[in-house]
Amino acid sequence: MDIISAFVTLLFVMDPLGNVPIFLSVLKNVDPARRQKVLARELLIALVVLLLFLWGGSALLDLLGLRQESVSIAGAIILFLIAIRMIFPSPYGLMGDTPDGEPFIVPLAIPMVAGPSALAIAMLLVTSDPGRMLDWTVALVGAWAAAAVMLMSAPLLLKVLGNRGLIAVERLMGMVLVMIAVQMFFEGVEGFLHLQN
Repeated sequence: MDIISAFVTLLFVMDPLGNVPIFLSVLKNVDPARRQKVLARELLIALVVLLLFLWGGSALLDLLGLRQESVSIAGAIILFLIAIRMIFPSPYGLMGDTPDGEPFIVPLAIPMVAGPSALAIAMLLVTSDPGRMLDWTVALVGAWAAAAVMLMSAPLLLKVLGNRGLIAVERLMGMVLVMIAVQMFFEGVEGFLHLQN
């Protein structure tokens, strides 16, 4: 895989356009003056996690005795729970009672940007060709930067969609995320069963 292919693959897996409704939904109760700061903080946390998994993910999983399939299944469960709350909202909002009404790390940084698929691909790039760490780092940071630009403009969509439009998009994305979560879960289980055989 070359650097351009790695960039495109990582960008598609981060799915910034698909994450826009989730970001809007999670940030809608955050003070408008703080939204961009919260979003920038979450994006930077996601970048740090992605780089940690690129540079030391395989070693960390080995140290903890975990398999990549565990990361996929855990991410699928978290994503499923978030999706259910999007379809059937709680009176406390998507993330429940959060300090100062704003998210921290979950779900924006992890698993929305630095999700199981992005983390797995980062580790896969390294294991496929460990001698090209600079190329993989450039591809990862480039994909993250492109996703960050798209997601930083997400609050502008709130003005365009309005509350009713946002609710409709949120419920629709909840249904899609349920399907994605189930697929991720099956892929994790399938990988685990394949290792057992």
